[in-house]
Amino acid sequence: MKKLINHVDAVLAESLDGFAAAHADIVTLGAERQFVRRCNLTPGKVVLISGGGSGHEPLHAGFVGHGMLDAACPGQIFTSPTPDQMLAAALAVDGGAGVLFIVKNYSGDTMNFQMAAEMLDLDNATVLVNDDVAVENSTYTTGRRGVAGTLIVERIVGAAAERGDKLAELKALGDAVNKATASMGVALTSCTVPASGKPTFQLGDDEMEVGVGIHGEPGRRRVQLTDADGIATELVGAILKDLALKPGQQVILLVNGFGGTPMLELYLMVHAATKVLDAAGIKVVRHLTGSYVTSLEMAGCSITVTAVDHEWLTLWDSPLHTAALRWGV
Repeated sequence: MKKLINHVDAVLAESLDGFAAAHADIVTLGAERQFVRRCNLTPGKVVLISGGGSGHEPLHAGFVGHGMLDAACPGQIFTSPTPDQMLAAALAVDGGAGVLFIVKNYSGDTMNFQMAAEMLDLDNATVLVNDDVAVENSTYTTGRRGVAGTLIVERIVGAAAERGDKLAELKALGDAVNKATASMGVALTSCTVPASGKPTFQLGDDEMEVGVGIHGEPGRRRVQLTDADGIATELVGAILKDLALKPGQQVILLVNGFGGTPMLELYLMVHAATKVLDAAGIKVVRHLTGSYVTSLEMAGCSITVTAVDHEWLTLWDSPLHTAALRWGV
């Protein structure tokens, strides 16, 4: 195992210290590194809190800031944060208008966020993200997994919170965006969790895992490696089938790298995915391309499509300032 680390048990703590130092104008660390929060909070605003296992950077801490999250709770690598972390984050950023938790559908995340919500003596609600169309059940979840579509939900709902929407409105919006979003990924290599020191799974030089999850968990099937057009046809085809979009529908297209894929290949996948969408009469009106919801150093990518209308596009385009995403400011 070759990684830029000191000690396996200090990877997360030292990474969080570096993140907070690099983006001290945007975020600060909570006590004992339980959470990352915005430096500048807005009284009277509903606060958005998300989190999950580390190893998916910049998700979630990289999306803390104006127009997205108010706080993020990092767990150990591929391990859910604890309810205590979520409670501490909520109390630290509470603006008096309630708390909205945005949770990826993984068993540990859903259980711990639910416990926090039940213990929290503040108005709160939860949006459960389950955008992965690859499988219905896995070791990590009951039902569909929450993957890169989480970014889309956090962004659109975060923009609505910034303009002053109420808790119930934000909950309804988050559920609607999740329903309009679908994702699917493919892995070309495994990743190596530092604590294990070996790849999570093995792929031959001529194999790929179609429908892989962001922890390296299996997808639909393992097949022979094919070209980018073939991969895009399968991934986008599954997404279009799930969303049942009509010709003329406008969408956001997110092509997301898993941590080990160069931008050259991700932009090639944008081209390949767009061809499939064009053939179906679907109009891409916004793009986001890069490694935003990663799986350590896994090679591969996911494709996410969100059906949008004018209001959601206005929210998407509104000012955004986080460590990983920023525009309009």
